[in-house]
Amino acid sequence: MRRFLSALIVLGLIMFFISTLPLIPEFGKASLSKVSRAFIDKDVNGNGGNVQYGVSKDLENGAANVVTSIVVDYRSFDTLGEVTVLFTSALGVGIILSGYKRKKFGREPNFILRVSVGILLPLILLFGAYVFIHGHLTPGGGFPGGTIIAAGILLLYLSNEEFDLSKTVKFVEGISGSLYVIVGLLGLAVSGVFLINFLPTGVVGNLFSSGIVPIIYILIGFKVGAELSGIVAELHREG
Repeated sequence: MRRFLSALIVLGLIMFFISTLPLIPEFGKASLSKVSRAFIDKDVNGNGGNVQYGVSKDLENGAANVVTSIVVDYRSFDTLGEVTVLFTSALGVGIILSGYKRKKFGREPNFILRVSVGILLPLILLFGAYVFIHGHLTPGGGFPGGTIIAAGILLLYLSNEEFDLSKTVKFVEGISGSLYVIVGLLGLAVSGVFLINFLPTGVVGNLFSSGIVPIIYILIGFKVGAELSGIVAELHREG
Protein backbone atom coordinates (compact mmCIF):
# COMPACT_ATOMS: atom_id res chain seq x y z
CA MET A 1 0.00 0.00 0.00
CA ARG A 2 2.82 2.39 0.87
CA ARG A 3 4.58 1.68 -2.41
CA PHE A 4 1.36 2.32 -4.31
CA LEU A 5 0.79 5.65 -2.53
CA SER A 6 4.44 6.66 -3.07
CA ALA A 7 4.21 5.84 -6.77
CA LEU A 8 0.94 7.77 -7.01
CA ILE A 9 2.50 10.84 -5.35
CA VAL A 10 5.56 10.69 -7.61
CA LEU A 11 3.34 10.33 -10.68
CA GLY A 12 1.26 13.32 -9.54
CA LEU A 13 4.37 15.46 -9.08
CA ILE A 14 5.67 14.49 -12.52
CA MET A 15 2.33 15.42 -14.11
CA PHE A 16 2.32 18.71 -12.23
CA PHE A 17 5.79 19.70 -13.43
CA ILE A 18 5.00 18.66 -17.00
CA SER A 19 1.83 20.77 -17.00
CA THR A 20 3.64 23.84 -15.63
CA LEU A 21 6.64 23.73 -17.99
CA PRO A 22 4.85 25.68 -20.78
CA LEU A 23 4.22 28.52 -18.31
CA ILE A 24 7.96 29.08 -17.75
CA PRO A 25 9.44 31.69 -20.15
CA GLU A 26 12.47 30.89 -22.26
CA PHE A 27 15.86 31.44 -20.69
CA GLY A 28 16.84 35.10 -20.83
CA LYS A 29 13.40 36.26 -21.97
CA ALA A 30 11.61 36.57 -18.65
CA SER A 31 10.05 39.99 -18.14
CA LEU A 32 10.11 41.72 -14.78
CA SER A 33 6.56 41.60 -13.49
CA LYS A 34 4.84 44.56 -11.88
CA VAL A 35 4.92 42.83 -8.51
CA SER A 36 8.69 42.26 -8.65
CA ARG A 37 9.30 45.85 -9.71
CA ALA A 38 7.15 47.06 -6.82
CA PHE A 39 9.27 45.07 -4.37
CA ILE A 40 12.50 46.48 -5.79
CA ASP A 41 11.14 50.04 -5.74
CA LYS A 42 10.00 49.57 -2.12
CA ASP A 43 6.46 50.56 -2.99
CA VAL A 44 3.56 48.31 -3.97
CA ASN A 45 1.18 51.22 -4.53
CA GLY A 46 2.50 52.26 -7.96
CA ASN A 47 4.49 55.26 -6.68
CA GLY A 48 7.93 53.73 -7.20
CA GLY A 49 10.98 55.50 -8.49
CA ASN A 50 14.74 55.22 -8.38
CA VAL A 51 15.88 54.16 -4.92
CA GLN A 52 19.24 55.73 -3.98
CA TYR A 53 21.31 54.22 -1.18
CA GLY A 54 21.74 56.67 1.67
CA VAL A 55 19.46 59.25 0.02
CA SER A 56 15.94 57.90 -0.47
CA LYS A 57 13.82 58.14 2.64
CA ASP A 58 10.31 57.53 3.94
CA LEU A 59 9.73 54.71 1.46
CA GLU A 60 7.09 52.09 2.04
CA ASN A 61 9.97 49.74 2.84
CA GLY A 62 13.37 51.17 3.77
CA ALA A 63 15.44 47.99 3.66
CA ALA A 64 18.57 48.19 1.49
CA ASN A 65 18.47 44.40 1.05
CA VAL A 66 15.75 43.49 -1.47
CA VAL A 67 15.49 39.94 -0.14
CA THR A 68 14.87 41.32 3.33
CA SER A 69 12.16 43.59 1.97
CA ILE A 70 10.26 40.55 0.72
CA VAL A 71 11.00 38.00 3.44
CA VAL A 72 10.53 40.15 6.56
CA ASP A 73 8.01 42.68 5.31
CA TYR A 74 5.81 41.79 2.34
CA ARG A 75 5.62 38.13 3.35
CA SER A 76 6.55 38.34 7.01
CA PHE A 77 3.57 36.17 7.98
CA ASP A 78 5.04 33.38 5.84
CA THR A 79 8.38 33.81 7.60
CA LEU A 80 6.57 33.43 10.92
CA GLY A 81 5.32 30.10 9.58
CA GLU A 82 8.87 29.06 8.66
CA VAL A 83 10.07 29.81 12.18
CA THR A 84 7.14 27.76 13.49
CA VAL A 85 8.23 24.83 11.32
CA LEU A 86 11.72 25.03 12.86
CA PHE A 87 10.14 25.13 16.32
CA THR A 88 8.10 22.02 15.48
CA SER A 89 11.28 20.23 14.36
CA ALA A 90 13.06 21.16 17.59
CA LEU A 91 10.01 20.03 19.58
CA GLY A 92 10.04 16.71 17.75
CA VAL A 93 13.69 16.12 18.62
CA GLY A 94 12.94 16.96 22.25
CA ILE A 95 9.99 14.54 22.38
CA ILE A 96 11.95 11.70 20.77
CA LEU A 97 14.88 12.09 23.16
CA SER A 98 12.83 12.95 26.25
CA GLY A 99 13.10 9.42 27.65
CA TYR A 100 16.89 9.44 27.72
CA LYS A 101 18.85 10.38 30.79
CA ARG A 102 21.77 12.70 30.42
CA LYS A 103 24.98 10.80 29.85
CA LYS A 104 28.30 11.80 31.33
CA PHE A 105 31.23 10.34 29.48
CA GLY A 106 33.68 11.04 32.29
CA ARG A 107 36.30 12.50 30.00
CA GLU A 108 38.07 15.82 30.29
CA PRO A 109 37.68 17.99 27.17
CA ASN A 110 40.87 18.77 25.32
CA PHE A 111 42.80 21.69 26.82
CA ILE A 112 43.32 23.34 23.44
CA LEU A 113 39.60 23.05 22.71
CA ARG A 114 38.61 24.65 26.01
CA VAL A 115 41.04 27.55 25.60
CA SER A 116 40.12 28.09 21.95
CA VAL A 117 36.40 28.17 22.72
CA GLY A 118 37.00 30.75 25.45
CA ILE A 119 38.73 32.96 22.86
CA LEU A 120 36.45 32.34 19.86
CA LEU A 121 33.04 32.21 21.54
CA PRO A 122 32.66 35.99 22.11
CA LEU A 123 33.69 36.60 18.48
CA ILE A 124 31.21 34.00 17.21
CA LEU A 125 28.34 35.45 19.24
CA LEU A 126 29.26 38.99 18.17
CA PHE A 127 29.38 37.98 14.51
CA GLY A 128 26.04 36.20 14.76
CA ALA A 129 24.45 39.24 16.35
CA TYR A 130 25.97 41.50 13.68
CA VAL A 131 24.50 39.32 10.91
CA PHE A 132 20.91 39.53 12.12
CA ILE A 133 21.06 43.13 13.36
CA HIS A 134 22.30 44.28 9.92
CA GLY A 135 20.05 41.92 7.95
CA HIS A 136 18.08 44.83 6.46
CA LEU A 137 21.29 46.40 5.13
CA THR A 138 23.45 43.50 3.98
CA PRO A 139 23.00 39.83 3.03
CA GLY A 140 22.21 37.92 6.19
CA GLY A 141 19.37 38.06 8.68
CA GLY A 142 17.80 36.12 11.51
CA PHE A 143 18.23 32.59 10.19
CA PRO A 144 21.99 32.70 9.39
CA GLY A 145 22.68 34.87 12.43
CA GLY A 146 20.84 32.48 14.73
CA THR A 147 22.65 29.52 13.17
CA ILE A 148 26.02 31.15 13.87
CA ILE A 149 25.07 31.66 17.51
CA ALA A 150 23.93 28.04 17.78
CA ALA A 151 27.33 26.97 16.39
CA GLY A 152 28.96 28.83 19.28
CA ILE A 153 26.70 27.03 21.75
CA LEU A 154 27.69 23.71 20.17
CA LEU A 155 31.34 24.52 20.85
CA LEU A 156 30.45 25.22 24.48
CA TYR A 157 28.91 21.77 24.82
CA LEU A 158 31.93 20.15 23.23
CA SER A 159 34.36 21.97 25.51
CA ASN A 160 32.51 21.58 28.81
CA GLU A 161 31.01 18.27 29.94
CA GLU A 162 28.89 19.94 32.66
CA PHE A 163 27.50 22.72 30.48
CA ASP A 164 23.69 22.82 30.24
CA LEU A 165 21.69 25.57 28.60
CA SER A 166 18.42 23.73 27.89
CA LYS A 167 16.21 25.77 30.25
CA THR A 168 17.64 29.09 29.09
CA VAL A 169 17.16 28.39 25.39
CA LYS A 170 13.53 27.36 25.99
CA PHE A 171 12.91 30.67 27.79
CA VAL A 172 14.60 32.72 25.04
CA GLU A 173 12.74 30.83 22.31
CA GLY A 174 9.39 31.41 23.99
CA ILE A 175 9.99 35.12 24.63
CA SER A 176 11.28 35.87 21.11
CA GLY A 177 8.45 33.97 19.45
CA SER A 178 5.84 35.72 21.60
CA LEU A 179 7.34 39.13 20.81
CA TYR A 180 7.21 38.32 17.08
CA VAL A 181 3.47 37.71 17.35
CA ILE A 182 3.03 40.82 19.55
CA VAL A 183 4.71 43.01 16.91
CA GLY A 184 2.29 41.59 14.36
CA LEU A 185 -0.67 42.32 16.64
CA LEU A 186 0.57 45.89 17.15
CA GLY A 187 0.48 46.34 13.38
CA LEU A 188 -3.04 44.95 13.39
CA ALA A 189 -4.06 47.42 16.11
CA VAL A 190 -2.36 50.43 14.48
CA SER A 191 -3.12 49.89 10.78
CA GLY A 192 -5.56 47.00 10.64
CA VAL A 193 -3.08 44.56 9.03
CA PHE A 194 -1.16 41.84 10.86
CA LEU A 195 2.64 42.37 10.74
CA ILE A 196 2.34 45.55 8.69
CA ASN A 197 5.42 47.80 8.74
CA PHE A 198 3.94 50.55 10.91
CA LEU A 199 7.13 52.32 12.08
CA PRO A 200 9.00 55.08 10.15
CA THR A 201 11.24 53.53 7.48
CA GLY A 202 13.93 56.26 7.61
CA VAL A 203 16.72 56.53 5.04
CA VAL A 204 17.76 53.52 2.98
CA GLY A 205 21.16 52.31 4.22
CA ASN A 206 20.96 53.69 7.77
CA LEU A 207 21.10 51.27 10.68
CA PHE A 208 17.91 52.71 12.16
CA SER A 209 15.67 52.30 9.13
CA SER A 210 13.15 49.90 7.61
CA GLY A 211 10.62 50.24 10.41
CA ILE A 212 9.88 46.94 12.14
CA VAL A 213 12.13 44.91 9.79
CA PRO A 214 15.31 44.99 11.96
CA ILE A 215 13.19 44.33 15.05
CA ILE A 216 11.70 41.24 13.42
CA TYR A 217 15.14 40.05 12.31
CA ILE A 218 16.54 40.41 15.82
CA LEU A 219 13.64 38.36 17.21
CA ILE A 220 14.12 35.74 14.49
CA GLY A 221 17.85 35.60 15.25
CA PHE A 222 17.24 34.90 18.94
CA LYS A 223 14.45 32.42 18.20
CA VAL A 224 16.40 30.45 15.59
CA GLY A 225 19.54 30.49 17.73
CA ALA A 226 17.59 29.24 20.75
CA GLU A 227 15.79 26.51 18.81
CA LEU A 228 18.95 25.15 17.20
CA SER A 229 20.77 25.38 20.54
CA GLY A 230 17.91 23.41 22.07
CA ILE A 231 18.41 20.67 19.47
CA VAL A 232 22.13 20.64 20.29
CA ALA A 233 21.30 20.37 24.01
CA GLU A 234 18.95 17.45 23.45
CA LEU A 235 21.43 15.56 21.27
CA HIS A 236 24.24 16.20 23.75
CA ARG A 237 22.10 14.87 26.60
CA GLU A 238 21.33 11.73 24.63
CA GLY A 239 25.02 11.32 23.87
